[in-house]
Amino acid sequence: MEPGFSPIRIQTLSEAPPVAFAAEELARYLARLLGLRAAAIAHVRADATGPDARLESSLTLGTFAQLGAQRRPWPAVPHPDLDDAIYIETKGTTGIIAGSNPRSVLLATYRYLAELGCRWVRPGPDGEYLPRIDAAALGTRSIRVAEAASYRHRGICIEGAVSYEHVRDIVDWAPKAGFNTYFTQFRESYTFFERWYTHRGNPLLPAEPFSIEQARTLKAQLGAEIARRGLVFHDVGHGWTCEPLGLPGLGWEYPPPPVPEGVRPYLAEIGGRRDLWQGIPLNTNLCYSNPEVRALVTGDVVQYARAHPEVDVIHFWLADGSNNHCECSCCRQARPADWYVRLLNELDEQLAAEGLPVRIVFLIYVDLLWPPETERIRHPDRFILMFAPITRTYSRPFTATPAGTPPPALPPYERNRLTFPRDVDANVAFLRAWQHLFQGDSFDFDYHFMWDHYKDPGAVAIAEVLHQDIRGLAALGLNGLVSCQVQRAFFPTGLGMVVMGRTLWNKNLELDAIAEDYFRSAFGVDGLACLEYCRELSRLFDPPYLRGEKPRHAAAAAEAYARLPAAIASFRPVIQRNLDAADPCHARSWHYLDAHAEICQHLAQALRHRAAGDDQAAAQAWAAAERLVQEREPDLHPVLDVYELTRVLGTLFRSPRATP
Repeated sequence: MEPGFSPIRIQTLSEAPPVAFAAEELARYLARLLGLRAAAIAHVRADATGPDARLESSLTLGTFAQLGAQRRPWPAVPHPDLDDAIYIETKGTTGIIAGSNPRSVLLATYRYLAELGCRWVRPGPDGEYLPRIDAAALGTRSIRVAEAASYRHRGICIEGAVSYEHVRDIVDWAPKAGFNTYFTQFRESYTFFERWYTHRGNPLLPAEPFSIEQARTLKAQLGAEIARRGLVFHDVGHGWTCEPLGLPGLGWEYPPPPVPEGVRPYLAEIGGRRDLWQGIPLNTNLCYSNPEVRALVTGDVVQYARAHPEVDVIHFWLADGSNNHCECSCCRQARPADWYVRLLNELDEQLAAEGLPVRIVFLIYVDLLWPPETERIRHPDRFILMFAPITRTYSRPFTATPAGTPPPALPPYERNRLTFPRDVDANVAFLRAWQHLFQGDSFDFDYHFMWDHYKDPGAVAIAEVLHQDIRGLAALGLNGLVSCQVQRAFFPTGLGMVVMGRTLWNKNLELDAIAEDYFRSAFGVDGLACLEYCRELSRLFDPPYLRGEKPRHAAAAAEAYARLPAAIASFRPVIQRNLDAADPCHARSWHYLDAHAEICQHLAQALRHRAAGDDQAAAQAWAAAERLVQEREPDLHPVLDVYELTRVLGTLFRSPRATP
C-alpha cells in the first residue's frame, strides 16, 4: 500500500442483494485496480442515520431514499422502482454511490469503476480491461455523475445455443454495460441449452445427454444470478397455447407429439382441419372464441405466476408462426387481436382477484400487427406492449414520422393470407395503429443479433443501424429495447453489444465516441486501426447483398468479394504483432480477430463464386468455411454461436431452387 494511503472503507445502507453485491464488486475491482490486498478494503453495513453514515470516511452505497437526508440533487425518474438513475459524488475513495433503486446502486457502482477506466468489452474475465491506478493519484480525484437512463427497458433475451456458463456470463456482463433486464424464454429454456449440450450443428463435437430436469435446474440457478443483481426478470413467452393442453412446448425442432384425446376441438381450425400447425405445438394457435380454451390458457398463466413470485414480468404470447389462426365461424367474427385482447382482460381479472402484481407483456407480431377492431385493454397499468418487427430489414433504421402526421393506411386484414412488411416505415405504421388504442408502457423487441449480424462480418454496419434505432425509440413512443439474440454476439468484436447498452442508457451518445472508446479498450494502441479495418469489412461484405436485397448473381458484387482477401491480408501483420499484447484482454481480442480473418478469407471466396453465378463452387467453398468454424468452436465458443452462424450463412449457399 502507498505510504499515507488509508484503508478503503465501503459501507452499505441496505440489505438488498444488489447493494450487497455492488459492495462486493466495488471491493474486488478496487483491489485489482490499486494492487491491494483484499484486507485493505473493509465492508460494513450501516444505517443511514447512524454514526457510520459519515460520508467523509467511506464510499457509501445506498438508494436515493436512504440517502435523502444528504440533500443531493438526485436525478428525477417517473417510477423509482422501474426506472434507473444514478448519482456519484466521490473524492478519492470517499463519497456517495447511489441509485434510484437497489439495482441502480449496482449500475452506479459499475459506472464509478468505468469512470476510473474499467471496461468490459465482452463477457468473462478475459473481456475485462482494468488499468492499474496509482493510489496517491486516486486519493485526489473527484468524480461526479448524475444521470437517469434514457429508457426504462434495456434487456437481453436468451436465444441461440447456450451452456449455463454462456448465460451466466452474459447475465454478469449485462449491468456492467448498462442493461437492467434479462428474459429467459419458455418455462425451462430447454431448447437453447439442449442445442449446446447435444452440439446441434457441429458433428465434430460429441453430444452430451441433456434432460428437461437439467434445464429446470440451470434456469433456477440463472434466476438466482438475475436476482443477485436485481435485474428485471422477464419469463416464458412461448408455450401458453400448448402446455396447458398437455402438449410440450420445448422448442421448434422436436418430433410432434400425439394430440391428447379431447384436445383436438381446442386447436385452431385451418383448411377444415383441427391439427398441430406444421406438426409444431408452439406454432399451433387455438380456437380463441371458445371460452373453455381461454379459461385453460389464462388459468395456466395465473398458476405459473403464483408459483414463480421471483418473476417480475410474464410474456403472454399466442402461437409462433403466421397465417395460422382459427377459421371457424365463431373465430372469424373478430380479428386475432380482438380475441387476444379479450384473453388479456380475462387474465388481468384473475391476477387481480389473487392479488398477483406481476406485469404482463403482450406482443404485436405477424398476424397480431393488425390491431383489434372492438376490444380494448381495460387496465393498461398491468400491461406492456411489445413491438416485435421480425420481418423488418436491417439495412436502414427505424424513422419516426413527424408529430401530428397521420399514420399511413394499413393493408387490409385477410385471415391467413397476410404478407408482412420488410420496410421499416410500414412496420412503424402498424405500431402507430396499436398506439392509437393503447398508451401504456412499451418497448421494441428486436433481432439485430439473432440472425442479421452474421450478414455483416465486420459488425460495424449493424452497430450503426442499431445506434440509430435506439436513438429513435423515444420518438416512436417506445420506452426501450429487449434484444432477442444469441448470447455470444462478440465475434469479431462486442462493439454492437456495447453500443446497445450504452445508447439505451444515454441516447445522446455519439456512435463514433462509443466505437473509438471500445476499440481502444478492447485492442489497445492499434485499436483505431482495427476499427477502420472492421469498417472496411462491413463495406466490402455488403450486408444488403447478404440479406437478399440485391440480385444473387451480380458482377459488381463478385468484384467486391474478390477484393476482400487482399484487404484482409493487408491487415494480418497488424493482427500478428498484437497477438502477444501485454494486457490479457487486448491479447484475447487480437486472438479472436485473427481467427475471424481466417474464416472471412474462406467466406469471401464462397461469396465471390455465388455472386459470379457458380453456385456449385460457392457451396464447396462454404463447406470448407463451415468446417473451419466447426473445428474452431472449442476455442471460439465464448464469443461465437456456431450453431446459429452455420444455419444463417448456410442458407446463402443452397441452390436457389432449394431455398425456401
